[in-house]
Order: sequence, then C-alpha cells, then structure tokens
Amino acid sequence: MPLGTVAIVGAPSVGKSTIFNRIVGERAAIVSEIPGTTRDRLYSKASWLTKEFTVIDTGGLQIKDAPFQEEIRAQVDLALIESDLIVFVVDGKVGLSGNDRYIAKLLYKTNRPIILAVNKVDNINEISSIGDFYRLGFGDPIATSGAHGIGIGDLLDRIIALLPEREEIDYGNAITFSLVGRPNVGKSSITNYILGEYRQIVSSISGTTRDSIDTPFTYDDKNFVVIDTAGLVKRGKIYEAIDKYSALRALKAIERSEIALFVIDGSTGMIAQDAHVVGYAVEAKKAVVVLVNKWDVEKHGVDDQRKFLELLRANFKFLEYAPVIFVSAKTGKNMEKVLPTIMNVHDAYNRRIPTSILNKIILDAQEMNPTPEFNHGRLKIIYASQVGVEPPTFVLFCNNPAFAHFSYTRYLENRLRESFDFEGTPLNIIYRMRK
Repeated sequence: MPLGTVAIVGAPSVGKSTIFNRIVGERAAIVSEIPGTTRDRLYSKASWLTKEFTVIDTGGLQIKDAPFQEEIRAQVDLALIESDLIVFVVDGKVGLSGNDRYIAKLLYKTNRPIILAVNKVDNINEISSIGDFYRLGFGDPIATSGAHGIGIGDLLDRIIALLPEREEIDYGNAITFSLVGRPNVGKSSITNYILGEYRQIVSSISGTTRDSIDTPFTYDDKNFVVIDTAGLVKRGKIYEAIDKYSALRALKAIERSEIALFVIDGSTGMIAQDAHVVGYAVEAKKAVVVLVNKWDVEKHGVDDQRKFLELLRANFKFLEYAPVIFVSAKTGKNMEKVLPTIMNVHDAYNRRIPTSILNKIILDAQEMNPTPEFNHGRLKIIYASQVGVEPPTFVLFCNNPAFAHFSYTRYLENRLRESFDFEGTPLNIIYRMRK
C-alpha cells in the first residue's frame, strides 16, 4: 500500500530541489545557484525500503518582497494542505535566518509532522552548526548534504516512519478512466452523456467542477468507472482561488485511472495550456484517448477535421499513438465511439506478447536496421522479455545500456506498434546489461 505525500519547504537557495532530486532519484527539479528558480510545485513518485510515496518540491519562501512571492506563497500553502508530512529544509552554512523563523511560524499552524533537515552539512566538522536550529522547536534536526547524498538515507528512514499509509480504492475488474483538460472544454457534459443521466452540474463558467467524482456504470456487459475531474490549469495559475484545489484532485484522479480522456475544445482550437495538461497523464504513463469536443459549434468544412488532426499531431508529437475522436457532447455526434475506443485502448494497455514472438521482432529489427555507434560503442540486444503491463513494459538485455541511442529506442517502439495493436498506450522499454 502506498504511503502519503511529503512536501519539501524552505527559504530560497537552501537546497530543496537538490534534496528533492536525491529522494526521487533523478534530476526532476531545476537546480540553480540563482535564488527562486523553483517557482512551481513539482510532483514526483519516490520509494524507499519498498515503500512508495509522493514528494512535492516547492518554491522558496522569504519575508521580503521578491518576484513571484505571492504566487510561490500560494503554491506552498497548497502543498502544505496536500501533504501528510513536511520536510523543512534550512541552510547549515548560513545558519538560522529570519526567513527560517518566518517559515517556522507558518508551519506551526499546519498540524503536520515536521522533519527539520539542515542541508549543506558537507563534512563531519560542520555538524556542530546544526545546534542553533533547535530553537525552531521541531525536535532533532537531521544533518544532510543534498549535493553529496550525506544524510539522505536517515532522512528517508524518518519519512517512512512518520508517513501514514494511503487507502486505495479497489474497483475490481472495472475499466477506470478520467477526463482531463483545461477548464470549460466540456468534460462534465461528456460524462453526463456517457452516463445517460444528469449527475453533474454543467455550466459555461470555467471551473464549475471543483472535485473529482467516481461513478461506476456498465456498458456492453463490462464494468467501468468514470472519474470526472476539475479542469486542470497551468500550474503557475493555481493560486487563483477558483482553481486552488483542482490540479491536485485531477492529478490524483489520473493516478487512479488506467486511461485518460484528454478533452480539447474544438471550437477554440488548441492552446499551449493543452500540452501542459495532457503532460500529467503522459508523465504518469497512462493510456490516452483524445476527444475533440464542441465540433458542432462552428460550421466546419470538409477539410477542417483533417487540418485540425494534422495540427494536433504536429503539436502533440508525444501522443502519436493516441486515437482521436471528434465529438459533440451537446448533439451526441460520434459519442457512440467513445466507450468502444476505451475498451480497445484498455486491451492494448494490458496486452502481453509471447516471449518467442517478441524476440523474433526485436532481433529482426536489429538485422533490418543495425544499431548505430553511440557513446563509443554499438548496442547489441541479446534477449527481450515483457515484464509488465499498464503500460506494456519490455526489458531488453544487452551488452551495455549506455550504447542505446533514443532514436533507436523509438525505432524499436515503432516496430512493436507495427506488429501489434498498441493504440492509445505508451510503451516502456528498459535496457539491462546481460551478465
């Protein structure tokens, strides 16, 4: 069972993003010497001792007026509301600061467990510097160095000990899907049409649906659960009151889903925010179906749909595998195609390939297009195995994973898609050295 959510907070340049990257095991946050680099919250999964949890990185809080401070404060406030535990990071080289005292006063009000991490303690001789931080009243601080990885294991041990377990909802064999998209694209209208009854408020005002609602139903003797979420907005705008909790609930809805129905407003066309919204589902490796809604609002010519599709494919190249349906929840146009498409995508998301056939495809692909030289070597794939579904995950045992160029990985993915129906699902290809 996964654990809860950890928020990392502190003043600018204390090393929050460096610790975040250490915890999640990758450079997911931008690390810079310039104060205030991290202005948005960043979400990522992390694991320690077989326990999985969510980590939120936040922008730096400070007393004085600074660029984006209003937005950062609102982001941090939301992160604190979302979290089950807070890691308060302070700078061991600078010592106890006015910003630290200011942040401590905010944290006293949260009623959350708080772990105090004194960062930038890079060697044993600097441990004595942590004594002043006892004044903050958060118990024994942990000396850490995000840059060198010192104390991160102790910090993770404390996190695991204090985090509560998160209860998961089990929908059995039901196909779960969520509707995601920026506000006012018609997600609730699509949900209403699918359910065949008026269960949600439908309004022309952006942000009417502020919570996610799980609704089970049956279609063609199959069980489904539709998770209708609040509209996702660009993360820099979450501080606006009406959108305050929408992003978190939408993110959690995506996590609970197998398939994300990405809804675009066909009457207004695509905007940059659309790519940002669907990025949440892509990062979570969920299957995706694209619905272009409101296709009835304007009178479209014969070639309009083709032109729109070409533009969509050009703007969303990372979604080439996703099926696209032009619909109108208002008139019902093409809505009968939605659930059959979801079922087909669900099958692809759970598809398994026999090992013998998989190896034939991969080895034939190598013969047809030999691997390029990369990193002073040439990749040689010896054996392939599918190790999981949701999404289909393949391990390729090879001479050296460092020789794998991303373009060749894309080539292998295309060969797999040509051989099997993987419409709507991402493919996960992992290289491992054959010992």
